[in-house]
Amino acid sequence: MLPAAITLLVVAVVASCIKTDIKKIPGKYDPTPYNTGITGSTGITSSTDSTAVIPALFSSPSDVAVDAAGNLYIADYWYNRIQKISTNGTVSTLAGTGNKGAINGLGKLASFNKPTGVAVDGSGNVYVADAGNNLIRKITPDGTVSTLAGTVVAVDSSNTVTNAPLFSGPTGVAVDASGNVYVADAGNNRICVINQSGNTRRLAGNGNAGSNDGAGTAATFNNPTGVAVDVAGNVYVADMLNNLIRKITPDGTTTTLAGSGDIGSKDGITTAASFYFPSSLTVDASGNVYVADDINNLIRAVSPAGAVTTIAGSGQAGAQNGFGTQASFNDPAGISIDALGNLYVADANNNLIRKITTAGIVTSVAGTLPKSALRHIVQKIYYHTGKALNNRSMINKLH
Repeated sequence: MLPAAITLLVVAVVASCIKTDIKKIPGKYDPTPYNTGITGSTGITSSTDSTAVIPALFSSPSDVAVDAAGNLYIADYWYNRIQKISTNGTVSTLAGTGNKGAINGLGKLASFNKPTGVAVDGSGNVYVADAGNNLIRKITPDGTVSTLAGTVVAVDSSNTVTNAPLFSGPTGVAVDASGNVYVADAGNNRICVINQSGNTRRLAGNGNAGSNDGAGTAATFNNPTGVAVDVAGNVYVADMLNNLIRKITPDGTTTTLAGSGDIGSKDGITTAASFYFPSSLTVDASGNVYVADDINNLIRAVSPAGAVTTIAGSGQAGAQNGFGTQASFNDPAGISIDALGNLYVADANNNLIRKITTAGIVTSVAGTLPKSALRHIVQKIYYHTGKALNNRSMINKLH
């Protein structure tokens, strides 16, 4: 669940970080914008609520979660709000003024700063990875916002997790049946667990960028951005800059479930498969993992044995509805699954929420398509091979 579609995707370090540890990766797409076929409004002119499906406006929706009744919750990244789409298609603001801030309170009196990840528990409480504030927030069903964990500071340089932890650009959240909240602490290269009292422990990762498997802090990640938990307590991680899907057992042992580590879009078994900056994932009751494969503009499935298949997306940037690989996405940043097996995708660069049925049919649920949308890659992608990116507000065009 990345704060995706922040202009052209060139994963960058700001100018002060342009040193010898910058890795260059060949670009994939030509930079020509595609015409969405929409005339008139760009779809980013208002942030008002809507009672109809199509006019609802999002600005770079970065994640989506679905509750037991089928209501959707959207981390609306640039509008700094958490939106709700009810089962009848009504879109409303659950919480957030629309302005940047870290204020707790009821509904639209509260504020967020680049909310990036969202999850919902069985009681209807919503959890938010408030990346720009370095906080994990909780929203009760009546819309009351509180801070579950974290401190509003720029970075955590100590790698020490305490009862009042410092996160660095937390981007993904998931919640288990007991109410424990799992956090993809992207900037600190670790996965943490928060109980309902706000007490936090590190599950895996030592803070250094890497791709080592192992127990607890022996494991390493590189900008982990998505997290999901299954019924057995296994945690799955979209290890973005490693181009890997990782699995953490309840005792904290990390293994690589799928991915070679190389950039690509190959289907295959375990290390024969490849991804291009996987940003988010979700898991079904059978242990199948579904991945928003960001730069590839694909939705992938990973079996419990690590077999990777592409279930939706042509690989080209677009907003086409249709069956399976006939459909297209532009920066699929967040993904969630409902009780029936339908998938929901926060299609960030299209400002849309998409649905993939169990039959593989892709439709648009809510949002307004921009008049035109930029492709992802121009020339090269740059990223820092040391400390991970705090969050994708650091993404910038290197020219």
